[in-house]
Amino acid sequence: MRVVDRAGRSALVVAALGLLGLLCLLSIAVGSRQIPLDEVVRALTGPHDTEVGTIVWDVRMPRTLLGVLAGAALGLGGAVMQALTRNPLADPGLLGVSGGAAFALMLAVGVAGMTSLYGYVWFAFAGAVAAGAVVYLLGGLGRGGRTPVKLALAGIAVTFLLESITRGVSLVDPQVLNRYRFWSAGSLAGQNTALITQVLPFLAVGAVLALSLAPALNNLALGDDVAASLGRRLRLVRVQGAAAVTLLTGAAVAVAGPIVFVGLVVPHAVRAVSGPDHRWLLPLTALVAPCLLLAADIAGRVVARPQEVDVGVLAAFLGAPFFIALVRRRRLAEL
Repeated sequence: MRVVDRAGRSALVVAALGLLGLLCLLSIAVGSRQIPLDEVVRALTGPHDTEVGTIVWDVRMPRTLLGVLAGAALGLGGAVMQALTRNPLADPGLLGVSGGAAFALMLAVGVAGMTSLYGYVWFAFAGAVAAGAVVYLLGGLGRGGRTPVKLALAGIAVTFLLESITRGVSLVDPQVLNRYRFWSAGSLAGQNTALITQVLPFLAVGAVLALSLAPALNNLALGDDVAASLGRRLRLVRVQGAAAVTLLTGAAVAVAGPIVFVGLVVPHAVRAVSGPDHRWLLPLTALVAPCLLLAADIAGRVVARPQEVDVGVLAAFLGAPFFIALVRRRRLAEL
């Protein structure tokens, strides 16, 4: 049953904010050293020079902030992609966008030797655009045009091709290989506040572009002809949407690696309760997607103690059954 009235949607926003806040506290508390929630609150509001304060602010806080930002970016990117293509299987990870960004990043870091985010993040954007364009062209070949399943299969094929080339390049340098193996699984660990601050402007611009598209995406859901008759400039809408997806996905991949299925699962789950209005769907997705990513990251610290399971592995574990269920639908209609 869908919640479609304004009061119900407002309640969903409040509930999502509360859940996100709770998961942020748990993300700071859970780890190789358990920190009680009352000590977490004291460390957040008190001095930073204690042992607990150092763990909270220097290790756990950057990881939690990265989970919030990367989750929101991937969720928004998936929701915008689904709306622009009217493809229920659209997701940055499935349609090759994340794979293209990852491939270009590893070339920039491993081959060109770039170490500054402001240097290699542009490669991520270029790789995301190029891979997305290739998948879009491949998905339109053959009978039936661009169907959701054909686009998904083309995206998976391009992703695997790029990943195999990247692995071949990384084998040349053992240090690059070790870094690639850790990064390619998708992880929130090991990043510092400075890097998050550097990537924040790209994510902020991408989020603003995505959220400002909400009314146009509602019109686009009625069909191109109707949207055009309502005064929408379809080419401009698609360019703005592509720019938003590129910024959100490229920046998220640059700091967290190619995490898949977050942009697929969360928009569908939110749509099921909030309805198809993108003015509510997009903000709610930006709140719920970090909840999924943080929950997966927390679970990864618990299930294999004293080791950790990377968040990208658990996200794929949770998202794969959902993807299979969507594909097995007899009539996979456009959104």
